[in-house]
Amino acid sequence: MNYLKTFMVGLLLTCTAAPALAGGILTNTNQSVAFLRNPARDAAIGLDGVYSNPAGVAFLNDGLHLAFNWQYAHQTRTITSTNPLFALGQKNGGATTKEFEGVANAPIIPSLQAAYNKGPWSLQFNFSVPGGGGKCEFDQGIGSFETYVGAIAQRLIGTSQMLNGSLQNFGASVPNVYGYDVDGYMKGKQYYFGFQLGAARKITDNLSVYAGLRLLYGTASYEARLNNIRVMDGSDGGITLPQYFEGVTKGLMTAGENIAAKGAQVRDGIQQGVAAAMAQGMTQEQAMQLPQIQQLVATGQQLQQAGAQLEATADQLAASAETLAPYSNGVNLKSDQTGWGIAPVIGIDYKVGPLNLAAKYEFKTRMRMKNNSDLKEASVIEATNKYVNGTSVPEDSPAQLALGAQWSIVDQVRLNLGYHHFYDTSAHWYQHTERQLDGGTNEYLAGAEWDVNDRLTVSAGGQLTRYQLTDAYMNDMSFVVNSYTFGLGLEYKVSDRVKLAAAYFQTNYEHYDMDTPEKNMESLGLNIPAGHNSFTRTNRVLGVSCELTF
Repeated sequence: MNYLKTFMVGLLLTCTAAPALAGGILTNTNQSVAFLRNPARDAAIGLDGVYSNPAGVAFLNDGLHLAFNWQYAHQTRTITSTNPLFALGQKNGGATTKEFEGVANAPIIPSLQAAYNKGPWSLQFNFSVPGGGGKCEFDQGIGSFETYVGAIAQRLIGTSQMLNGSLQNFGASVPNVYGYDVDGYMKGKQYYFGFQLGAARKITDNLSVYAGLRLLYGTASYEARLNNIRVMDGSDGGITLPQYFEGVTKGLMTAGENIAAKGAQVRDGIQQGVAAAMAQGMTQEQAMQLPQIQQLVATGQQLQQAGAQLEATADQLAASAETLAPYSNGVNLKSDQTGWGIAPVIGIDYKVGPLNLAAKYEFKTRMRMKNNSDLKEASVIEATNKYVNGTSVPEDSPAQLALGAQWSIVDQVRLNLGYHHFYDTSAHWYQHTERQLDGGTNEYLAGAEWDVNDRLTVSAGGQLTRYQLTDAYMNDMSFVVNSYTFGLGLEYKVSDRVKLAAAYFQTNYEHYDMDTPEKNMESLGLNIPAGHNSFTRTNRVLGVSCELTF
């Protein structure tokens, strides 16, 4: 079993998935530039409502409405990890704390909203990327992986100290390990494409309802490279694991040869001593009882025991060498996933004078992502079994409830409020990790719009996101943290048929701190000490759009 390969697959596929930009743990809610400039769009009347308030789109004028949106997003994930093993790293300068940063770029996040209104009916279509939307790269790996390599070095340090302490009595030695070095790289790409088709109908001049279906198609690819795994022995650049075990074998052979030579000397000494004593009239039994002969016999027994111990040690090290052999040449891995699911979407919109109220409910989307990977069978490392080739992994998109209110203070000024709840714990994720959360995600939104004149509208808004996180759920392979977001932008009416918009959107993340427990991997003979992780992120988005009416 290639332990490194199976460990790396599970590690990389989880840690490098492109994160959601706004919304729940697995959901993007930034489906339009209108959302970027004012996230509180849940009760707004506009074409972007095809996603945020589909029932309200029925109140647009008759005709065909089209909106094309482009977004560029840049995000970083920063993990500050503390572990005693980092001090063994050649590049870490003896420090036990190290920062790992992943950069996620989504240069093109497209979306399209379309609605055809005729009388009380509104036929609607939305294309967007409601999950993923880019790639994430960790050019130095992440902490949980590096501690894994550090644990190997720690084990070999103990092995070398033990051997050199005993072999020095026999004129032999093995490489003296004091640290490690490794080059790691991870990259993942993930896109969940959403296609939503539905219809809204005005029941009265103040009330409309909506029903539709959303198809999600998910595709993801992941790559990992792990090169130049070395143990530091004082030589320039260190040595590889095969070179280390070659050095150990050479030391053991030298010790064995020296033991054999000393044993031969002892045997000769016993024979000569016994012969001399018998020449003086002693029997062989009496000669064997002489102190000098007894001392030689004891020395011979010690050498015999040392030889047996040396043989047992050689067998143990041979087993260790076989276990760690997969680390010798590094790893180059590739894994792909695909899957799809369908879920209903319903909505309602109701006007009361200057107040507009709306609600939308997206049902849970059952998703199963099928693996096509280099990992062909299950591993003793349980986390990697999520990515065994040919298996299907549950990755449901949780149900979502969105509530909104819009108040027109005057015709030119509108205030917006919104609330989102994602039913995360009712979804089904791999090994039911959703059960490790304390509850679903909650979002609170507010914003305002001002029609400066007949052509120009400016808007701004904010969003507060609160996850129900636990230490059991969080890890450096996949994490989210609480945040607050602001967006601002403008819309310009070029003509009665053409509108242009631009926006800037930024999310500010909190820090999540947690202690990491000790991990004893008995099957590999490795131990990773307890440590500490601190998680945070950054996120910035630019967007432009064009809306056409025919």
